[in-house]
Amino acid sequence: MSIEAKLKELGVTLPDAPAPAANYVPYVVAGDMVYISGQISADENGLITGTLGADMDVEAGQAAAKRCAIALLAQLKAACGGDLERLVRVVKLGAFVNSTADFTQQPQVVNGASDFLVEALGDIGRHARSAVSSPSLPLGVAVEIDGVFQIR
Repeated sequence: MSIEAKLKELGVTLPDAPAPAANYVPYVVAGDMVYISGQISADENGLITGTLGADMDVEAGQAAAKRCAIALLAQLKAACGGDLERLVRVVKLGAFVNSTADFTQQPQVVNGASDFLVEALGDIGRHARSAVSSPSLPLGVAVEIDGVFQIR
C-alpha cells in the first residue's frame, strides 16, 4: 500500500507544507537526506497551545505531537516534489515539549508523533529521537518537532 493510501485509510489529509515564520528554510535536501525544520503543533483550527503539567494533559500533548508529525510529512512531501514514495526511512526526530519544571512525561507526549509515524509508514517510520522539556516554545505552542529523513 502506498504511503498516501495508508494516510487516507487513517483519515489523514496532509496540509500544504507550512511556510517558515522567519529567515530560514523549511527543509534542506543534502544528498539522500532531508533535514526538516521544527514544525509546531497546529491543526485546521490554528495553533495548539498549552503547557504540559499545567493546563494540558499527556493525551492532549500526544495529539499535538501527532499534528507535528503530520506537518513533518507535509514538508517531506514538498521536499520530494510531491512523491512520498521516495521515503526510505524516518531517521531521527528532535522533540521539544512545553512543560512545567516538574513534568517528566515528555517521552509519552512525543509518542503521539512516533506512534503515528510507525502506524502510517510501518517499519520505515521507526526512528531515533530525543524528547526534551522546554519552559516555553514559539507562540506558546505545546510541542515542536524537527526531523531527519532518508529519501531515494
